[in-house]
Amino acid sequence: MAKVFFSYSHKDETMRNELNTHLSMLRRDGTVESWSDHRILAGTDVDAEIDNNLEQADIILLLVSPYFIDSDYCFNREMQRAMEKHHDSSATVIPVILRPCDWHSAPFGKLKGVPTDGKPISQYADHHEGMAIVAKEIRRVAVKYPSDSAVAAPALSTQVRPIAPMHVAGSAMPRSSNLAIKRKFDDHERDEFLENTFEYIARFFEGSLQELSNRNTQIKTRFKRIDANSFAAWIYDNGQKVSECYIYGGSGAGFRGSSICYSSTADTSRNSFNESFSVADDGLKLYLTALMNGQKQLTAQGVSELLWSSLIARLQQ
Repeated sequence: MAKVFFSYSHKDETMRNELNTHLSMLRRDGTVESWSDHRILAGTDVDAEIDNNLEQADIILLLVSPYFIDSDYCFNREMQRAMEKHHDSSATVIPVILRPCDWHSAPFGKLKGVPTDGKPISQYADHHEGMAIVAKEIRRVAVKYPSDSAVAAPALSTQVRPIAPMHVAGSAMPRSSNLAIKRKFDDHERDEFLENTFEYIARFFEGSLQELSNRNTQIKTRFKRIDANSFAAWIYDNGQKVSECYIYGGSGAGFRGSSICYSSTADTSRNSFNESFSVADDGLKLYLTALMNGQKQLTAQGVSELLWSSLIARLQQ
């Protein structure tokens, strides 16, 4: 059985809990045993307990985000020791990319990150899709360790299995991973979420336009950044313009409140739009809601795919 250690910032605890849930099948079949600092008992030397479990780990998951990189404890202590163990082959380090950040410049930047191609889990339309990919990769690494399920058990047994005591000295207390509680998101968080989403959409469109022209010799494209909060895109088929759009967003005057707007023409006057997305929340997470088609709980990836479908629709009819 492989011992899995979570190294993460507490600001990413909700995503850590969700990822741990995705490892349930691996725990049930005896492939892994997972540990994170939430299992530390009251009155225990925290640093010593973390160091002890880090030393015993076979697989160390670095849950990478801006918060992880900003944490001195995660970056300078846990990550540094994890990389030492990785280099001496006493453990395998797997960078799990939770959110967009400059992780390729980190000491673990040359390692293969998960999910696929290091795409941040937060950019999947459904976060669980990314986490399921991570779980499969962890299983691939963990299978080299002996599994508890490999130990043969008697076909029939009349023995009564003793009930484990609830309190055992030196053992961790079991607890639920369902600990997220509702809270109120402030204006700064909403504006930052909106700006990050817009930046992702802009990169998504620029990259998609480049790939579209690379794959189709008759197609030419243009991407133009108008300002920090807007861009326009064009698609040409054999030199004839077949589709265009203008996307703008932000918060405050000129942005229709906190929203991202899509216009099917490259008119930069901002006088009209065909779709608009506003920031909303359920008390647990921020997401985007479409004004026209009513879709809710959209991620940056989900909004980007929706708008790209509008731009490319004429070429797919």
